Amino acid sequence: MAATSASQFPLVILTGLSGSGKSTALKVFEDLGFFCVDGLPAGMVTRLVGLITTKNPSDFRGLALGMDIRQHDFIQQWQKNLDWLSGQGIWPRIIFLEARMDVLMRRYAETRRPHPLETPHLGLEKALEKERQLLASLLQDAERVVDTSDFSIHDLRRYLQEQWSFLNKPARGLRVHVVSFGFKYGIPSEADLVFDLRFLPNPYFVKELKEFSGLDPRVAAYVLETETGTNFLDKFLDFLLYVLPLYVKEGRYRMTLAFGCTGGKHRSVAVARKIHSVLKENHYFTSLEHKHLELG
Repeated sequence: MAATSASQFPLVILTGLSGSGKSTALKVFEDLGFFCVDGLPAGMVTRLVGLITTKNPSDFRGLALGMDIRQHDFIQQWQKNLDWLSGQGIWPRIIFLEARMDVLMRRYAETRRPHPLETPHLGLEKALEKERQLLASLLQDAERVVDTSDFSIHDLRRYLQEQWSFLNKPARGLRVHVVSFGFKYGIPSEADLVFDLRFLPNPYFVKELKEFSGLDPRVAAYVLETETGTNFLDKFLDFLLYVLPLYVKEGRYRMTLAFGCTGGKHRSVAVARKIHSVLKENHYFTSLEHKHLELG
């Protein structure tokens, strides 16, 4: 049997909050025929992937890695790994597991195990909050976010087995960072494409909406559900979903889309959130940043 190329070999990253069920999830992928490694140091990811994809991996359906923040430089190392993997044509599928704070604390009380970030000066609740902050970038990049608060071990296993089909859909080989900003504060220097949204209806001039941001459903509806907003979204998404595969074809693996309005609080935020959501639905690795929301 011919060896599977690196770009054809599925790589799944299981990450998330400690106590949310990563070890259980990893066992599910082991039962699905994946080669599984838990607690792999982030600096060794590229070596393991390189090793397993240069051999004949036909005995496995893919590679699944359980990763957490026990390393102090985990996030920095992960970004380096992601750049290397992208350069090799490998697009990891990130599954992020989380749970409510009260549930995580109860689980730790039941197991009587310490949290990886706990210290004599940092209790469990603060450790969990710190972990959530440290993993925020991975949460943004996740293809699936699974809240296990109300799951038993058997529920989680059943859910992942039912969701298996998403792994058979090809991941897009492009990381898209979506940014909202305000022109009065300057255009983001990292932007590859900049879109001026100052033609859209402006909630700033509506008394009931002025103090809210584009994160509020009422503001988003005012911006996007008018005739102008609806027509813009239809035409823009047709354009965007047409050109992004062309960038992939040319070897591009990172793109920053910047959406601006006057203050970066209403229109740009509502549109950026919508674009981010649609890109995730279309299997792009995408992240979202509201650069001037607080200033606006």
